[in-house]
Amino acid sequence: MKKLSYIDDFKKWEEEFIFFHPVKVRFSETDMFGHLNNTVPFTYYEEARIEFFKSKGFMQDWVKHNNETIPVVADLQCDFICQVFFDEEIQIYVKAASIGNSSVDLHYMGKKSDGSVCFTGRGTMVQISKVTGKGVPWTAEMKEMLKSGVKVRA
Repeated sequence: MKKLSYIDDFKKWEEEFIFFHPVKVRFSETDMFGHLNNTVPFTYYEEARIEFFKSKGFMQDWVKHNNETIPVVADLQCDFICQVFFDEEIQIYVKAASIGNSSVDLHYMGKKSDGSVCFTGRGTMVQISKVTGKGVPWTAEMKEMLKSGVKVRA
C-alpha cells in the first residue's frame, strides 16, 4: 500500500476507529466500468460524518433554527486502495484525529465485509457562526466528546 501523509502507522491508525456507518453500493453509484464512481466516497463520508456528529449530540443542535453555529467542510480528500463494486456492503469509519480551537480533522476508512480497506480519507471540519462566518470555538464539553484519546492541537 502506498504511504499516506496523514497515516504514520496504518495498523495502529486502523485499530483506533470505533464509530462506523454501514452503506451498500447502489447501482447508480457505479460507473460504466462497473465499479464505484470516484466521487461517491465523499458522499459516504458526509453520511457517516453526520451520523458521527449525531452520536455526539452535535448535529441535533446545529440543525436548530435558532442555533448560532453550523459545521462546514474546509477540505476533504480520499485515497483509493482497491476497487469497489455494485451491491458491496461497506462500513464507513469516522474518527476525530486532532482537534483545534474551532476545527476538527476527521479521518475516514471504508472497509469491505471481508475486512479489507478499500479507501481512506481525511478532512477538516470547522464550526462557524451563521452570522459572521468566523470560527466558533468548541466548548470544553464538545472537545471532550470529540477527542476520546485524540491529540488536541494547540
